[in-house]
Amino acid sequence: MTDDQQRRFAIGLDVGGTGIKAGLVDTTTGNLAFKRVRVLTPKPSTPPEVGSAMAELLENLTVTALDLGVVDDRSALDALPIGCGFPGVIRDDHVDFAANLDQSWIGSNITAILAEATGRRFYFMNDADAAGLAEMTFGAGRRHRKKTVLLTTLGTGIGTALFTQGRLVPYTELGHIEMNGRDAETQAAESIKVRENLSYEDWAERLQQYYSQIELLVAPDVILIGGGISKSHAQFLPLIRTRAEMKPAKLLNNAGIVGAAMLAANNGKAKVKKGAA
Repeated sequence: MTDDQQRRFAIGLDVGGTGIKAGLVDTTTGNLAFKRVRVLTPKPSTPPEVGSAMAELLENLTVTALDLGVVDDRSALDALPIGCGFPGVIRDDHVDFAANLDQSWIGSNITAILAEATGRRFYFMNDADAAGLAEMTFGAGRRHRKKTVLLTTLGTGIGTALFTQGRLVPYTELGHIEMNGRDAETQAAESIKVRENLSYEDWAERLQQYYSQIELLVAPDVILIGGGISKSHAQFLPLIRTRAEMKPAKLLNNAGIVGAAMLAANNGKAKVKKGAA
């Protein structure tokens, strides 16, 4: 890896309730050096188990990079910064809230846990915030930086990232607004569509209710739809009516990885890179 690549590249990890993904990211373009690697999120998803899974994932990433000739030796990868998108809220290295992971995470020191498990230092941000950072820099949000933009990731749960005038409002958890007396994500996440075998039409009815309530609370100008299901946006987005312009995300399931890597490359600062096109 050249000196220029060493400056441009970072490692991004995206922790989800179903899987944990990692990639080697060129943070000047948002491109991955090769296809992301993935492991299943352990059950139960306790801190020690997730830490072990992340150590395995980083080793898989290193082996893949070596096999493909992206790096000549592992020391080049070991020197790269690592960012992690985590499904929850982290303050002062401690987890205050963890969605779709074992609740033993609450109150734990995530920095210490992952340092012990992997021997590496991590920069952390919310997983949806990471996806939003990537989409605002390289994806569907980059032409809307002067507006209020809400990214929603439809997956195991519903993650949200809110940007206004190109600045992130961190740790919004609008997937947990009340809908019909329960968390919205327990009724409208993509995992619920799969679990209940909902048609796109039936699922769109639930999403319509969700986004109608969101517009009352936030009034975004643009709503971006992320997560793996966004690749099938033509099946359900035309069925939803919103005041805001609704667009599919462009980076799909790589967004969280890219955003986390951007955080790491910027020494833990979540800034939209305004020069990116």
